[in-house]
Amino acid sequence: MSGYHLAQINVARLKAPIDAPETADFKNNLDRINALAESSPGFVWRLTGDGNDATDLVAFDDPLIITNLSVWESPAALGAFVYRSGHVEIMRRRAEWFHEIEAYMALWWVPVGHAPTLAEAVARLELLRANGPGPDAFTFRAPHPAPDATTSPLPILDKCA
Repeated sequence: MSGYHLAQINVARLKAPIDAPETADFKNNLDRINALAESSPGFVWRLTGDGNDATDLVAFDDPLIITNLSVWESPAALGAFVYRSGHVEIMRRRAEWFHEIEAYMALWWVPVGHAPTLAEAVARLELLRANGPGPDAFTFRAPHPAPDATTSPLPILDKCA
């Protein structure tokens, strides 16, 4: 068993403020999707703000950019939630609520028991944007093994398709 878990940050730029009618369907599904994540095999932790989500936490100068930060036991566990659960139905609708962003997600390894800060997560995303995938920040398509792994991972998307 690894001494590391997988952390992930994903960001999105809303087309309208979170309380606007245009984003109401997204906002109204947050509790359901967060509960689904928390009940998914391999879920460890997620960042929350004043409510049951992180939409009130500001990580960027642009107030329309929202973040999601969580920790999972493995890439397979995160991939199963993202691509093979009820999360997919919301993800398919993302163009309704969000502008496209390049490099909107980053993955990295954290020691078991570590809950990354929002600043740490943003730094990993910026590292990925600046340097591309590497051992300190990577993607589902270009994964890197945990520091204590004995084998290299297969692309996560291949396992989740």
